[in-house]
Amino acid sequence: MVATGEPSKFASRPPATESALASYFAPPHKVREMEKLALLSVSDKSGLVEFATSLVNLHGYRLLSTGGTARLLAEAGLAVTEVSEHTGFPEMMEGRVKTLHPKVHGGLLCRRDKSEHLAAAKEHGIDLIDLVVVNLYPFEETVAKPMVSREEAIENIDIGGPSMLRSAAKNHEAVTVVCDPADYGVVLAAMGDDTAMRELRRQLALKVFQRTASYDAAIAHYLEAQATGPDLESLGGFPADFVLDLPKAQDLRYGENPHQKAALYGTFHDHFEQLQGKALSYNNILDITSATYLIGEFERPTVAILKHTNPCGVASADTLEEAWDAAFATDRQAPFGGIIIVNQTLGPALAETIKGIFTEVIIAPRFSDEALAILGKKKNLRLMVAREGLGASSLQEVRSVIGGVLLQDRDKTLGKVGDFKVVTKRQPTPVEWAAMMFGWKICKHVKSNAIVYCSGERTLGVGAGQMARVDSSRIAVWKAGAAGLDLTGSVVASEALFPFADGLMAAADAGATGAIQPGGSVRDEEVIAAADARDMAMVFTGIRHFKH
Repeated sequence: MVATGEPSKFASRPPATESALASYFAPPHKVREMEKLALLSVSDKSGLVEFATSLVNLHGYRLLSTGGTARLLAEAGLAVTEVSEHTGFPEMMEGRVKTLHPKVHGGLLCRRDKSEHLAAAKEHGIDLIDLVVVNLYPFEETVAKPMVSREEAIENIDIGGPSMLRSAAKNHEAVTVVCDPADYGVVLAAMGDDTAMRELRRQLALKVFQRTASYDAAIAHYLEAQATGPDLESLGGFPADFVLDLPKAQDLRYGENPHQKAALYGTFHDHFEQLQGKALSYNNILDITSATYLIGEFERPTVAILKHTNPCGVASADTLEEAWDAAFATDRQAPFGGIIIVNQTLGPALAETIKGIFTEVIIAPRFSDEALAILGKKKNLRLMVAREGLGASSLQEVRSVIGGVLLQDRDKTLGKVGDFKVVTKRQPTPVEWAAMMFGWKICKHVKSNAIVYCSGERTLGVGAGQMARVDSSRIAVWKAGAAGLDLTGSVVASEALFPFADGLMAAADAGATGAIQPGGSVRDEEVIAAADARDMAMVFTGIRHFKH
């Protein structure tokens, strides 16, 4: 039993008194005065036998355990007492009830600094439990399996485990609680040092409550996802309480700027494998996400170049090399320090072409060995493999705001082409239709206000993030001119409506012969009339793609 007699750092807990402890250790408990009790019940049994062996042989613990954990310890030659023998109450209901007993929770929750607690333990024959090792039924892993049944999921909801963890963590001034096998070595190293153990117990208690919160959130999310019919309608597609609980994946050098601290949480690294290069930055991760969403729109060989999450050149062609030439030609300056993403295996020809361009990250579903050898000479260049392909399927987006978060469905749709309406006198030609659809895929990934000029399956100019749409159009025209590209016969795509005719007129003056936009402005008739006056073909999609 751990009781140092030193003053507690918690003002509400006075130190245990010698008289209180002496009262507890009076007969019949006196024979156990030097004995310490550890309760071990785990699903993940990695490292457990070695840890338990050290507890017994080096630190004088007696072991309590349950089910498969007890069998494992006994097979390893360790003396172990079944919890059912300890409590005098058998396991029942297929193991659902085994540790929910006063002799377990009393042994965990008894405060060693309160004589009345110790007297109650003595009266009822409750042995104090000094160390608990519990990890939980693998609920998250179970529900991640394809076609898992609801019954299997429910049976993997642990009840006794979280209860023991929480009891031990609440009484962490006296009880050491371990919920992660990775902490076994840390615990053994601290034993014998009262100061180190006191601080470690506080850290381990925090870890327990973080783990149980995560566990409960996973169960709630599963049940929300299972809701059907009236239940789903009552949720409105979103939970009444939103809990975001993600493990820290890594600390980042800094955030968007060097004076901002940052960290990455969640399973980002499950989706991408980094083959080489410097550690990813905060901005790299944002760019990779935007690039992946964008490239997922295309099936033909496609190259996209992004800077600050905005595409500055995109093209599709028969080969990636041809697509690169067209995408890079859109803007030869902005890609400096940008992101390149392709949707097919990146081979040696393209690697040779892009190796001389300063690029932060290159993303591909695969890299050929020859391409890796070529790009491997640039040691700082980050090469990322999209493990699960490039059709990113995230369903919802979360953004922080003052006092909370915003949660929304990700903008995955392009709308129904069958519902698109030609609103001008002139119908688009097949060539214009193709260019419109290509531009429509891209403009939804450009920050608003967004204007994209296209010809065929390539961008010619991109204007992003301006306060007035006409300014985005002018920037796109200027970019195209700076790149030496002719906009004659191009089409313009706008992610939101033209509120005035000026933006469309600027496009026509630059040489565009077609436009695709959502429509819906109170001045739609003026915009349509301006298009007709310039013999432009214009399509209304009826769907908007704001991107803030």
